[in-house]
Amino acid sequence: MTTLIASRPRSRPAHPPGATYCAYTPDGTRLVTVGSNNTTRLYKTGYEGEPTNIDDCQEQNLALATSNNYFVAGSEDGTVSLYSLDTNAFDRFLLRTSLPVRDVAISPDHQWCAVASDELTVRLVGVHDNTQLRTLKEHGKPTKHLTFDPKGSLLALSCTDGVIYIYSLTAEHPELIRKVDGVIGRLETESEALSRAVWHPDGRAFAVPTPTRDIQVISKNDWEKQRVFKNGHDGDITALSWSPNGALLASAGKDKKLLIWSTKDQSVIARYEYPNVTDICWHPTKNLASFTTSDGELYISPDFVPEQFASLLRLPKQPAPFIHDPLTELSNNTRRLEVSGPKPDARPRRDSVDADLDDLLDENYGDDDDFVVDDDGAGYTLNAGRKRPAEDDAIYESHPTKRGNFVQPQHHPSFQPGSTPWRGNRKYLCLNLIGFVWTVDQDSHNTVTVEFYDHEFHRDFHFTDTFLYDKACLNDKGSLFSCPPKDDGSPAVVFYRPHETWTQRNEWRIQLPKGEAVLAMSLSDSYITVTTTGNYVRIYTLFGIPVRVYRPKSTPIVTCASWRDYVLTMGNGPVGADGMSRLLYTIENIKRDEVCQNEDTVALPEGATVKSVFFSDNGDPCIYDSTGTLLTLLHWRRPSRAVWVPLLDTRLLPRLASGRKKESYFPIAVADNKFHCIILKGGDQYPYFPRPLLSEFDFAVPLTSAKPKKSKSKSKSKKKQRSGDDLMDVDGEEEEDNDSTASEADDSDSENNADPLTTKESLPLTQSFLLSSLRAAQLSDQLESSRSTASQRAALARLELDIDKTLLQLLAIECREGEDRGMRALEVVQLMKDRTGRMIEAAGKVAERHTTPGDQHYMQLDLAAPRHPLETHKQPPSLRAVEGVVPGSSSRPRT
Repeated sequence: MTTLIASRPRSRPAHPPGATYCAYTPDGTRLVTVGSNNTTRLYKTGYEGEPTNIDDCQEQNLALATSNNYFVAGSEDGTVSLYSLDTNAFDRFLLRTSLPVRDVAISPDHQWCAVASDELTVRLVGVHDNTQLRTLKEHGKPTKHLTFDPKGSLLALSCTDGVIYIYSLTAEHPELIRKVDGVIGRLETESEALSRAVWHPDGRAFAVPTPTRDIQVISKNDWEKQRVFKNGHDGDITALSWSPNGALLASAGKDKKLLIWSTKDQSVIARYEYPNVTDICWHPTKNLASFTTSDGELYISPDFVPEQFASLLRLPKQPAPFIHDPLTELSNNTRRLEVSGPKPDARPRRDSVDADLDDLLDENYGDDDDFVVDDDGAGYTLNAGRKRPAEDDAIYESHPTKRGNFVQPQHHPSFQPGSTPWRGNRKYLCLNLIGFVWTVDQDSHNTVTVEFYDHEFHRDFHFTDTFLYDKACLNDKGSLFSCPPKDDGSPAVVFYRPHETWTQRNEWRIQLPKGEAVLAMSLSDSYITVTTTGNYVRIYTLFGIPVRVYRPKSTPIVTCASWRDYVLTMGNGPVGADGMSRLLYTIENIKRDEVCQNEDTVALPEGATVKSVFFSDNGDPCIYDSTGTLLTLLHWRRPSRAVWVPLLDTRLLPRLASGRKKESYFPIAVADNKFHCIILKGGDQYPYFPRPLLSEFDFAVPLTSAKPKKSKSKSKSKKKQRSGDDLMDVDGEEEEDNDSTASEADDSDSENNADPLTTKESLPLTQSFLLSSLRAAQLSDQLESSRSTASQRAALARLELDIDKTLLQLLAIECREGEDRGMRALEVVQLMKDRTGRMIEAAGKVAERHTTPGDQHYMQLDLAAPRHPLETHKQPPSLRAVEGVVPGSSSRPRT
């Protein structure tokens, strides 16, 4: 709804014609204006008399920023001046630049002033000590506008090359962390058009005018486009400002329009008709706004927002207009906590064990030094339930009490394996080795695309999605989709589409009960598993026949995975000592109606979370946690025997050993005895478009840290002329050789002192032994629980033979080391799985080859029972009196 504001505020001639700017102080007591003359005017809020003038100022002021005690103005002559609001006079110069100043901004803590000019650098100068100076120069282009985010940790620069540069100010030296391209246009610094990034008051996004005369919102977390304020202006936008609570947005343009937008639905609720507006500022608390024009006029507009919409200004801080707000929706990777409960990062801190008793009891037993009575309802006791308010409390009006913070547990959020959260208007619904599914939000509908890696077996397809699916699963037989319930009461829907059938394609949809939403789902060759917010697990056949509906013991449900007839569900269990719920999992065979593991604990370090759950190509459960560790479940078909075994710790990869490379990994699958993932550079947590390539890593049980490669010392010698000829000085090469020799000597010394089974030579064999033993144990479990085939039994025999071959190589290393390794060599032989005697005979030959006749001793090897924890198959009776030649025995040979 649009209304034309009838009451026109009167114009006040503040400055001569030219660029004029205005700003309220943060406390709202005064309004400051600067213009093209050498006079600055101070207007007292609510006072209709003449303003206070500060004369003898710099002329042609082009920028203004205020605080409660001072304000800063930048002029065309390159000076940045600081004026005191206590004395209403010029105080001092903060900075001088060689070119005109285009913009200034004061940090939220009022300690720093950022200055943009026609120079290629931006300066950060200390307000109270202008000798403190920091320079931002990584953008390399003149800066037209700059703005601090509400926390003061980021600075957004709008440059003339059409790129927004984001600097992080948390470190001592500002660091360029992002370039946002393709949003603003290329503008000259003296252009009247605006390209300023105006931060929303909640700090999660900023709005910026575009060349198409729209206003685009950009999120801070992923720097992607969100909602758009469009179809409002017919000319370039010249001024832009959020209301103090973020519920409204005011904009002005060269089309003589001054518009007030509703943030929630991006609609125009009111209009002004004023030409040449150059700046707009809102009063911090009242329904009052002021704006200036290039004619030097100031307009102070009481009742700036029409009466029917004035209530929007009285709302608490409103969220930024996201396409898919991660704080409000029940999304794939986030689960909104209840309003009355604590947030994950808002747990109260205690300075000591016997600190304030009020932290434990919800009553006041004594006077508090900071106690304030809110007797007039002015809001002094906002967030009084804790010492520091959480970041988003004001957005959602959730003010937990001390009792709630102390008692309520923190649940593991639910997630859909292989999916990503919304990033702008795009998200991946599914990523696996079969293909990938992604969707694009088109406002009125979504567009879903399904692509496969093997185009000879499947054909890609896409369709228009009016149900707004937000989760998907994909395998060789079909694709599964689900959508959340709608605001109009429409229930959640589960949709299955087979790829190819020998009859007519049989697609089907099932509606869930009203009020239930899908938390996670999985698709196997036999069943479809759906977990819901009603704490139900619903299992269907591939033709939509429900075969089981039950409520698991561990709730709220976190996720699920399936393989053939097996279904794994995971949920929140009892609360641990740290206040976090322990994750519990259950594995059952749906076809046989057998429970393999019932409410067993997921092995996680303290504070870690599960990132993905899936079955390997051999049908073994795997998890990938937030510490970057991949684990598989061993003996999971035997009740109460399951144990989580690490397959890979990505933090110990050689590519990360140097510490210079920062990357993380998005898990995809475990197949062909490799970990398949997507490498994420920098601080990214999820892959984005265009789709990155898959990478794979070999398994490596975490035994020892990877040693960083030592960089060779660079030769400082240069080319020298000898007898008139240009000859290379070889001193540098000799120096490098000496350094490399020394480093090799250091490595050899460290290896001699290290564990014999984790040295450079034996570590690959130790890894091979552990991984082969693990695969043999998993395959043995599979053969015992199903009808084994000849090929499977042959594969198990080959694995056991590989284990023995690896142990023979380890035995050779131990024998070569001498008598000190005699007992270790004997233990290696006892780990062998072969009981025919051939491997024992081979071990004797290996030992004999590495010993002298005078040191040969005969020993009896007791092979009565297998001693390796991963060995599961039955063994023949004890074999004794097998003679082997082993070094290191102090007894003499028997006659």
